Amino acid sequence: MSKVNKFVAIIGCLLITGSTFAQENEEVTENQEESDVLLLEAEASVEKDSTKPAVNFKKIKLDGISAVVGDYVILESDIEKTLIDLKSQGVSTADVTRCGLLGKLMEDRLYAHQAVQDSLLVSDDEIAATTDRQIQSFVQQTGSMEKLLKFYKKEDEASLREDINKINKLRMLSEKMQSSIVEKIEITPEEVRQFFNKIPEDERPVFGAEMEIAQIVKSPKPTEKEVQEVLDKLNGIKADVEDNDASFSVKAILYSQDPGSKSKGGFYSITKDTGFDKTFKDVAFSLAEGEVSEPFETQFGYHIIFIEKIRGQELDLRHILMQPKISQTALDEVKKELDTIRKHIMEGKYTFAQAALNFSDEKETKFDGGLLRNPTNFDSRFELTKMDPTLYNQVRNLKDDEISYPLLEEDPRGGGPKYKILKVTNRYDEHVADFSKDYIKIQQLAKTEKQYNAIKKWMDKHIEDTYISVNEDNKDCDFANNWVKE
Repeated sequence: MSKVNKFVAIIGCLLITGSTFAQENEEVTENQEESDVLLLEAEASVEKDSTKPAVNFKKIKLDGISAVVGDYVILESDIEKTLIDLKSQGVSTADVTRCGLLGKLMEDRLYAHQAVQDSLLVSDDEIAATTDRQIQSFVQQTGSMEKLLKFYKKEDEASLREDINKINKLRMLSEKMQSSIVEKIEITPEEVRQFFNKIPEDERPVFGAEMEIAQIVKSPKPTEKEVQEVLDKLNGIKADVEDNDASFSVKAILYSQDPGSKSKGGFYSITKDTGFDKTFKDVAFSLAEGEVSEPFETQFGYHIIFIEKIRGQELDLRHILMQPKISQTALDEVKKELDTIRKHIMEGKYTFAQAALNFSDEKETKFDGGLLRNPTNFDSRFELTKMDPTLYNQVRNLKDDEISYPLLEEDPRGGGPKYKILKVTNRYDEHVADFSKDYIKIQQLAKTEKQYNAIKKWMDKHIEDTYISVNEDNKDCDFANNWVKE
């Protein structure tokens, strides 16, 4: 494995949040390190020459302490639960070692411990809101609260909620600390150049075959009658919630057409910086706690919003999205229009980029020649082996300068049906990294290395300054960090 790939793998491990099965203990004393429990087992075995029963003592390890980091204890069971959690998520554990898991759990607790020392706190309301969302999701998956409690072997909801709150608190503290370490790290062009030049030529990364894709989108418009039907439905739901105390959450599950929140009762937690539609955020932040908005329109359809809780600059809200029905006639009309646009481009009346600017209904791409952006890094290139399968199947047979026929597609964000035409504007064969052609990717690798170095430096310093104890059985582990302080 090249040096570049090694540190990219390492940084991924460092920045991933710990297991959801973590256990938190607030106060630790050194005598807690003695973790073996003597279990007295009396066996009445009569010797041939004795009438007295023999009493045998067996030393059994019930649940020992693997390590202590600051104010946090890591039990042996935490390691086992973390492994079970990874397997339940479908993560391959073939290369996962017990020592590796323990090291990761210790990292998470060092982050959380230092976050408290640096006053990077999370509010109880923030933790409770996260727990509420998780429990709602769990209940929907299991079918009922009773089944959920049985699954987690809890007597009541309060004890389950308490455990999940502790888990979320540790995770959120850890995330805050990690973010604070790397959030201000920037990379200069000179640093990128130096990073690239120090990689031996035979170890430079190889980038897979890529392509750039442009599209022109036409979205059919509903009739006034179809719009009014949606507005009447939303106003009816609003009145039922306000006048009859109906559950907004249940209404969202039943009627909302937003795939991202429907199953969660329309729930979102947002700030003014959340990447939501501007109109949506403007309406949300104009409402009082407990208020239901009037129906309003965004690019995705028509909404009503219910403000569940206001926490400073953060809102817990629920919303219902409805889209007017689109007639087949309207769909046929935009398909015919795209057919004409495609024909005119091929005849040379205007370029694909000009057509995107003048005719496309997709604001995100029309001003950039219809060029699609990779959602993972906002680069214009898509690596073939990592592309969305649907998009790949739509373009894989297109030749250079060829334009697809109109394709019908449902907007995954909830914007209703639309037609689009696609063109592959550039192709890049698999190649060894080139500084000028692959600058954005190299820049990201250089920044990742700089972040890794910052985290490593931070980790070394705070391991030295923090009380850490590793159980004798674990001191032979080949940890990535100096947990045993040798």
